[in-house]
Amino acid sequence: MRKYIFLPILLLSTFIFAQNEATVKVGAEQTDLYFPLLTGKRVAVMTNQTGMAGNEHLVDMLVRHQFNVVGIFSPEHGFRGTADAGEHVSNSVDEKTNIPIWSLYGSGSGKPSPDKMKQFDVLLFDLQDVGLRFYTYYASMARLMDACADHEKKMIVLDRPNPNGFYVDGPILDMKHKSGVGWLPIPVVHGMTLGELALMINGEKWLPEGRVCDVTVVPCKNYTHQTRYELPIAPSPNLPNIHSIYLYPSTCLFEGTVMSLGRGTSFPFEVYGHPQYKGSDFSFTPRSVPGAKNPPLLNKKCYGVDLRQVPNELIWENGFDLSYIIDAYNNLNMGEKFFSSFFEKLVGIDYIRKDIIAGKSAREIRKKWSGDVETFKRQRKPYLLYPE
Repeated sequence: MRKYIFLPILLLSTFIFAQNEATVKVGAEQTDLYFPLLTGKRVAVMTNQTGMAGNEHLVDMLVRHQFNVVGIFSPEHGFRGTADAGEHVSNSVDEKTNIPIWSLYGSGSGKPSPDKMKQFDVLLFDLQDVGLRFYTYYASMARLMDACADHEKKMIVLDRPNPNGFYVDGPILDMKHKSGVGWLPIPVVHGMTLGELALMINGEKWLPEGRVCDVTVVPCKNYTHQTRYELPIAPSPNLPNIHSIYLYPSTCLFEGTVMSLGRGTSFPFEVYGHPQYKGSDFSFTPRSVPGAKNPPLLNKKCYGVDLRQVPNELIWENGFDLSYIIDAYNNLNMGEKFFSSFFEKLVGIDYIRKDIIAGKSAREIRKKWSGDVETFKRQRKPYLLYPE
C-alpha cells in the first residue's frame, strides 16, 4: 500500500519544487516597490536587452505607465543588444520610444558627463549579470554609483538572480592588477547579485574618496543563492546558453593566452584550441561573426577540446577550474609565450602563472586561494539579501 501513497507525494513535491523554481520574480517586476520612487521624477535608465519585466522591456513598461524617462544609458552591445562586442556605441535615439540613448563608451571614463547627470533625478539600473569579477557590468554599476554619489542623485538597482550565485571561488583581486576586467577586491566567482554587491560597495567604502551612493535595491522574490536560475535572454552575444555561462569562469582565462576559446563560432567559451594543439581530432575555425568581428586566430583551423558534453553538475563541482589552462599550456609546450599580460588582469594575482609554469596541479594551486574564499564569505555576509 505504501508505494501507492509515495508516488503522489513524490509527484507533489516535484511539482512544488518546480513551482518554487518557476516563481522567481526579478526586481523589475516588483513595481510596487519602486514605481512610487519615480513619481514626478526625471528618470534615467541603465539597461540593455536583458532588462525584461515579464514579456515587456523595462523602458517600454515605464513609458506605458507615463513615467518621465529622459535618457537611456547604453552599455556594451548597445541598448537593444545588437552591437558587436567591443564595438563603439555612439549616442543615438531609441527608435521605439524616441528616448535619447547616452553611450557610456563615448565619455572615455565609463562615467556619464556632468551635463548628462544634470538631466535626471533618479537612475534605474537593471542589467543581467553572470557573477564573475571579469564580467564588466558590476564595474559599470560601481562607476554609476560613484557618479550618482558625486552629483547627489538617487540610484535604484533592480536586482536579478546570479546564475553563478551558488558558490564563491578563486583568488581575491590584488588591486595592483585593477582594470576594466577587475574593478573590486573580490574573488573571480563572487556569488553575489548586483544588488548585494551595490550594498557591499557602499558598506566597504569602495567608491573613490569613500563616497557613498544613495542606493535602493529592489530585490528578487523567491530567490536563494542555491537557485539554479537559467537566463531567459543571453546577457551578451558570446554567452549564448547556460552551459557557456557555467564554463565561463574557467574558460575565460584563455583570453590571456595564445589559445582560442571559440569566439567566432556558435559555441564560444565551450571549447578551446590552437593550430598547434596536439593529439586531438576535434577542430574548429573562428570566423568573423556578429558579436565577434575579429576573434583570436581568425580563419585558422584550431585543434583542441570540446567541452559541450561536460555535465553541468561536474562544472559546478569543479568550480573555478585551472585544469583546462594547464592542459593547454602543457600541450603547446611554449613556456612564457603561452601567456599574455592580460592573464594577470583576469586571474587577479601573480602566483597562478608562476605555479602553472612550475608544473603545479590545479588542486595544488587551488589551496592557495581557499583562505581568500573564506575571508570573502565572512566579509560579504552583512550585505546578502537572499538565503545562502
